Amino acid sequence: MSCYVSYTMNIRLFALPLLLVGLLPALGWAQSAAGDFQPASSNLPGAEYPKIAPDSRVSVRLKAPEATKVQVQGGDGLQKDPLDLVKDAEGNWTGTMPSAGPGFHYYWFIVDGVRVNDPGSDAYFGYGRPTSGIEIPTPNEDFHQLKTVPHGSVREHWYRSTITGKWRRAFVYTPPGYDENPKKQYPILYLLHGAGENERGWSLQGHMSAILDNLIAEKKATPMLVVMDNGYALVPNEAPANTPGDMVKRAATLEQVYLREIIPTMETAYRTLPGRENRAMAGLSMGGLQTMLIGMKHVDMFSHYGFFSGAIFGDMLADPKTAFNGVFADAKAFNNKVRVLWFGAGSEEKRFVEMAADARKKLGELGIKSTYYESPGTYHEWHTWRRCLHEFAPLLFK
Repeated sequence: MSCYVSYTMNIRLFALPLLLVGLLPALGWAQSAAGDFQPASSNLPGAEYPKIAPDSRVSVRLKAPEATKVQVQGGDGLQKDPLDLVKDAEGNWTGTMPSAGPGFHYYWFIVDGVRVNDPGSDAYFGYGRPTSGIEIPTPNEDFHQLKTVPHGSVREHWYRSTITGKWRRAFVYTPPGYDENPKKQYPILYLLHGAGENERGWSLQGHMSAILDNLIAEKKATPMLVVMDNGYALVPNEAPANTPGDMVKRAATLEQVYLREIIPTMETAYRTLPGRENRAMAGLSMGGLQTMLIGMKHVDMFSHYGFFSGAIFGDMLADPKTAFNGVFADAKAFNNKVRVLWFGAGSEEKRFVEMAADARKKLGELGIKSTYYESPGTYHEWHTWRRCLHEFAPLLFK
């Protein structure tokens, strides 16, 4: 049983202020003095803080008059270690984080040892909970922002899972013209999120729909459906994944959910082109791991693969000839079946750069062809994965 709720621009409303970011240089913002901080585009309406300077420093403020110590901390590319804030006479704690990397970042306050969100900023699901987020302007880069082009829709699709015994939710992107052309069929990309996040990440933090809309309008990408399902699936009484080893084990349940429920449900509810040549799978971090664990076992079902900062542990390919039921043993057969085998990572997330290099080296020694992209100056963060999708999507279904 399944049902969906359709909405065309609801998710994009979050990204609407980002359209203004691309206009800021023209308005003179970029030419302001280094100390000229402006409210972040991701702030809640009317919120003065956090503020961003033209050199990407971030000023934060939290009113906590009874607190004895307040710090601010963020994800990769923002503020790795807690930064002590200073209290004024009115009980406001303020501080400035050094130059932040481009794009979206999670962050939070630590008030007397307790982690709390910023009441001035919107919250997004990350680190396993709703977490404050901030959007840092990206000079001369607008591929992920809303533009005046035809827009697709993102639909909220619920279905009942007999494997997990629960209702599950997917967000499904349908390209521009999908409803206007009821006889047209499309290829489909299954796009997976990372650990601690959920099925909304690619639409909200990742700006997936704006990226695809823009690429399709520029005729750089084939119009396609994109399914973004939840990357966690447990049978009743199964323990959750808490370690990398657990992630590998738990992927077996998710594999069955994909094969028996997600793919049949989505490809019945939406107009998809038949055959493995019209089906792709890609994911970021944990989603890259799941793409490897699920996708490589089923090259009879998928023909395009993307690993965005994929958590591809070395022992998975310790003997690449026998890994995944020997799928890599015959390089010629593999290369003929798999049209795209793509790896991407941020230049500053060294561990994931190394994992991608190790996987490609082992596969390359067998004659397996692959492609690599490195996002300059980004960490294990959403702007890396936005760029990865922007580079990967044009290669699909050609």
